[in-house]
Amino acid sequence: MTKVIVSEDCGNSPKNIFLQNLTIAFAKGDTEYVLNSVTDDIRWNIVGEKLFQGREDFIDSLEMMGNEKVKELTIFHVVSHGKAGAVNGIKKLKNGKTFAFCKVYEFSGAKGTSVREITSYLVELSQR
Repeated sequence: MTKVIVSEDCGNSPKNIFLQNLTIAFAKGDTEYVLNSVTDDIRWNIVGEKLFQGREDFIDSLEMMGNEKVKELTIFHVVSHGKAGAVNGIKKLKNGKTFAFCKVYEFSGAKGTSVREITSYLVELSQR
């Protein structure tokens, strides 16, 4: 089970709540929620690692991530404006690794009900 810690200021708009829930779904491996939240022409750029394009490629990426079990997710900020939004925080994996992350999202429209593009920045934090 994934422990989730969310800043109190993250839920101040429907788009922010949507992005918060999407980030939590990624961490918990809730593939159904994630797939229902993206467009068929989804693009996911994990900076410095790989670019996934289209729904089938995106599904493959989610299956690969299924091996990455998140023990704890901390969300510091969720912001959105117009057709864009971002979430940053820390995720601790069950294998002992810890990452700082920022995901920048582009919505398919101004209403912010589905995501067309994701750019992920990950930095592994050293163990102290």
